[in-house]
Amino acid sequence: PPILKCMLLNLKNTFESKFGESPQFYAYAPGRVNLIGEHIDYCGYSVLPMAIEQNILAAVSVNRSGTITLANINPQYRDFTLSCSEEIAIDRENPKWHYYFLCGLKGIQEEFGLARLAGMSCLVDGTIPPSSGLSSSSALVCCAGLVTMEANQKSLSKVALAELCAKCERYIGTEGGGMDQSISFLAERGKAKLIEFKPLRATDVKLPDGAVFVISNCCVEMNKAATSHFNIRVVECRIAAKMLARARGLDSSGLLKLAQVQTELKASLEEMLALVDEVLHPEEYSREEICQALDVTSEQFSTEVLSSNTQHVTHFKLHQRAKHVYGEAARVLRFQCVCSSEGADSIQTLGELMNQSHVSCRDLYECSCPQLDQLVDVCLKSGAVGSRLTGAGWGGCAVSMVPSEKVDTFLQAVRESYFLPDPRRAAMEGLSLFVSKPGGGAAILLEE
Repeated sequence: PPILKCMLLNLKNTFESKFGESPQFYAYAPGRVNLIGEHIDYCGYSVLPMAIEQNILAAVSVNRSGTITLANINPQYRDFTLSCSEEIAIDRENPKWHYYFLCGLKGIQEEFGLARLAGMSCLVDGTIPPSSGLSSSSALVCCAGLVTMEANQKSLSKVALAELCAKCERYIGTEGGGMDQSISFLAERGKAKLIEFKPLRATDVKLPDGAVFVISNCCVEMNKAATSHFNIRVVECRIAAKMLARARGLDSSGLLKLAQVQTELKASLEEMLALVDEVLHPEEYSREEICQALDVTSEQFSTEVLSSNTQHVTHFKLHQRAKHVYGEAARVLRFQCVCSSEGADSIQTLGELMNQSHVSCRDLYECSCPQLDQLVDVCLKSGAVGSRLTGAGWGGCAVSMVPSEKVDTFLQAVRESYFLPDPRRAAMEGLSLFVSKPGGGAAILLEE
């Protein structure tokens, strides 16, 4: 695409003036928008994202300097240098941009047992707005994994790379489920994908003609690694899985995901929703109540169930979280089914599923925020058939499905209602409101 050519040229010129040599290759990893299936990948359920044209791009030259130098085109992100033989340390308490790159570096180093990494100079650029729910951090991890693999002359399949990058992003403390990395590697231009886990596979989903997806940023930033909101939800789902398993006489010790409980019980999603209502009460659970129900000590609960940044949590909402996950898993399957049937009213039906998803994220999972709710409301009033938060939430972006013929009036109405009345939003509008087509997956681009 022309925008990518422009970025590559700018990156090359900046690289040459900074490092005094030309890059040997480039690595590219796209951001993504999740059309439906929020906060369920880490529970073991399929999701339905597409890659977007916004991306993370790196220019690289491999050398014998014995050091790895990381630089960013954006001056607010400082340069970072490490020795090729030192142990890679990632500070979870203080997530800086280069730590995401180090996640990919460390993942490849461990996968191949490399005692010493190749020296390299690397300059990073990106068009994904940070902390916006479009997966800028995962794209950076994927780009780093790709760069490190190429620089050290190793190779892995796209599926293996996606799984590796999902695992190594946990070094920074985010307990994600693998959707972001999977779509970053497995995306194909023009197609959305149904991503399934265990085993990881991606199936093409043809989006309906006559509708486009518009992304709008509510302009509230949310850094998953810097807060515990995200990991608290992961833990609540883990506890809910164990409680449901025990209520049905299953051994809960090895069960960590809500999908595993459904598989063990050979139940439908509708039956799981009924089970949630039967077993879990809507009021919050205290630690003591959970320990008693699971027959574990407070110590075991802290070490086996909680994560490092959720040790402080004393109360947990289990009914609401499990209800969202099973309901959302059903919406993903329905979305895929409607896309493949290509019926006359498919755009309307898909829009309704997106709207239901947002309500569930807002009310049951509580991962929205007032600005996102306002933005979704503005999008629906401006002509979208469906609109929902996308990404972790608590800020970031909404994705809206808009009939093709209404796109121009939709963009204008959202601009006037949401962005222009607020000077800060108005200043960010250029990067915060755009139409997106499904983009291609991560790749190495060689210097011609």
